[in-house]
Amino acid sequence: MPEGDAVRRTADRLDRALAGQVLVGSDLRVPQLATTDLTGATVERTATHGKHLLTRLTMPDGTPLTLHSHLKMEGSWRVIAPGAPWPGPAHDARVVLRGARAEAVGFRLGIVELLATADEGAVVDHLGPDLLGSWTADDEATACARLTAVPDRVLGASLLDQTVVAGLGTIWMSEVCFVQGVHPQAPVAAVADPLRLLRRARLLLRSGLQHGQPLTTGDRRDPVWVYRRQRRPCLRCRTPIEAGPVGAADRERTTYWCPRCQPAP
Repeated sequence: MPEGDAVRRTADRLDRALAGQVLVGSDLRVPQLATTDLTGATVERTATHGKHLLTRLTMPDGTPLTLHSHLKMEGSWRVIAPGAPWPGPAHDARVVLRGARAEAVGFRLGIVELLATADEGAVVDHLGPDLLGSWTADDEATACARLTAVPDRVLGASLLDQTVVAGLGTIWMSEVCFVQGVHPQAPVAAVADPLRLLRRARLLLRSGLQHGQPLTTGDRRDPVWVYRRQRRPCLRCRTPIEAGPVGAADRERTTYWCPRCQPAP
């Protein structure tokens, strides 16, 4: 599943193509919106909260609406020139937004819904603070409180829980645990400074947004410390990197660590 920085890059790409444009056509290929026509709507911008995309529109009668989408595991938004061939099969398209200068097609989107912009809270208010958002002192306090609320919970699972903090996936979770020197399968209580960990996570996501890819080491030849580097030597101590499930209750997702730099709990 794309992580917060990748989702923000998607939103920026949609903005470059459609922000300020009046839609000359639309096609919403989900049952609940099959008869909805957004032609004539002005695209204001696409905001994000964690991994959620919020494309804000003003309808011809002045009504503000938000197209809420989520990429889930397989989704993507592609921008093409008007009339150009689609970079994917038509049966995978869920949303088509046509502007005079560009066309945006959402393929295999996991969530597509239309709601009043004033009601966006219904789909994002349950989430934790967005690591790529404004990140105020209140956001820090809220995220830290949610992270430490269950001290014996597995750290990796807590960081991946979007209701704790929004935007982290397995790449950044694995990388920030390495940078913090804590094992991802350790309990949250093992983190000596949770606020520092969250601040580092924010820095990593901002770096990924800036560079267009994870680049936690600063070296494009070896851009990450541990993610998907199992059996390869740690770039810091040369110990082979190990991999395993995030935790006993989350065996579907994989995390990575250096057994020397991040001692087992």
